Amino acid sequence: MALRDGPGGERGPAGGRRGTGSRWWPRDCCRGLEGLDYGQVDVTAMAQLFAILSIAFNPFFWNVVARWEHKTRALSRVCGSPHTACYCLGTVILMLNCVRSHCFTEAMKSQPKLEGLDSPWAYCSGLVILAVGTLFVISSFLALGFTGTFLGDYFGILMEAKVTSFPFSVLDNPMYWGSTAVYLGWSLMHASPAGLLLTAVVAISYTIAVLYEGPFTEEIYRRKQKGAKNK
Repeated sequence: MALRDGPGGERGPAGGRRGTGSRWWPRDCCRGLEGLDYGQVDVTAMAQLFAILSIAFNPFFWNVVARWEHKTRALSRVCGSPHTACYCLGTVILMLNCVRSHCFTEAMKSQPKLEGLDSPWAYCSGLVILAVGTLFVISSFLALGFTGTFLGDYFGILMEAKVTSFPFSVLDNPMYWGSTAVYLGWSLMHASPAGLLLTAVVAISYTIAVLYEGPFTEEIYRRKQKGAKNK
């Protein structure tokens, strides 16, 4: 058989090529991949991955940005005022939450339903839980206002006193747990085991966020009270 040299390595029998080693690689070694239909690749795993990443990323993002702002006041300088900067960050957070909800729904749709949950009682239970969660989210937003909801404390926009009216009279961090309840209800309404799993991820991410945010926010207000006493 004739051996030919070519660019990138030495040619061998049947058009094979010798690389940097001594082994011959046949030209058609990967020809079997030509028959793959990449349009038929299962996207279920990707949908789940995007949902988990979006759930984990959101609280990480707003905590990092808010602490950076508290330390440097960079956003306030760029935007012209703390209020404008807070509104800009709040708008970005709302957009990220829309992306998260979309990824959550797409992940549910990519998975089969759970037969035991595909019933009227589960749907109604989910609807009630979703309604309660929505009530907590909306009422906490109304009680805190935009800047109170979207980390205004970190921008130096402090509240005069701790909010104790509903829903804060019922539970701490009602915005977070109300949002978790919304996802739980949505999952039950769709009889989705994937949704229930992702709801657990939401609850875990919010639990970590509370542990991270709580002491820092308390320290901000402790310094405020200390400064007021020194005047």
